[in-house]
Amino acid sequence: MNRLAFVTDMHFGPLAYFEGKLRKMSHEAPVLLRRVIDRLRQDPPDLLVNLGDDIEDEGREQDLARYGACQEILRSAGCPLVNVAGNHDTINLDGRDLNKIWGREGPLYYSLELGNLHLVVLHTVEHKDVDIRIDDEQLAWLREDLAHTRRDTVVLMHHSASEQDLSDTRWFHTAPHLALVQERSALRWILRQSGVVRAVFNGHLHRNHLDVIDGIPYITVQSLIENLEDDAPGRPAASYATALLDERRLVVRVHGNDPARYQIERSP
Repeated sequence: MNRLAFVTDMHFGPLAYFEGKLRKMSHEAPVLLRRVIDRLRQDPPDLLVNLGDDIEDEGREQDLARYGACQEILRSAGCPLVNVAGNHDTINLDGRDLNKIWGREGPLYYSLELGNLHLVVLHTVEHKDVDIRIDDEQLAWLREDLAHTRRDTVVLMHHSASEQDLSDTRWFHTAPHLALVQERSALRWILRQSGVVRAVFNGHLHRNHLDVIDGIPYITVQSLIENLEDDAPGRPAASYATALLDERRLVVRVHGNDPARYQIERSP
């Protein structure tokens, strides 16, 4: 059995308003993240996954300092850490900056092995106020990567590749093009055709959500700092997720002030 933990959209930085109301309780992010890490340290998972948006972008020097501070807390969990780049992370920072902090080289998409599990990290790129893309080069790499494994595979990305209805979301009810990957249909076809993908996890939407498309669950994890109240003074979601994956089933639990639970049985 593989046990994974997920945290996303921590947005280290100043609190943020949207449509005139307090939405991101980013000023509480360091304290909230330390609490999550303290809980994980009591029973460390096999892997901690950061699904991106470590920072609320403000400027290069502030972003570098805050990204580094967030990563330092994440690395204290007592287990391996895998990072996904979020859209706010790459406004004032670039791939070289992130790789230096992550301690790796190469593109911001990559794959790795965890015991009997194959993990794929994708890098979706948001063009501000326009769209979210994953280019042909990365899709070709993904197709080739999945063709060379028969291990159960979990895909990790920041934006969503599902078809979820966004009409009831705070952030994207008028802007689905800034939530969902433009090439999601082609991406899902590659995942489906591989025959090895057990689940896809993403952040970005600041809510919990599950879609199952062609037998593959697409799981959106709630933000750490999303305000669950309508406005100030606010109550943070304080969310993180754990997933238990074995040959028969996947069980996902979202912990914190906005809990959720999903169980997906594997088809015979």
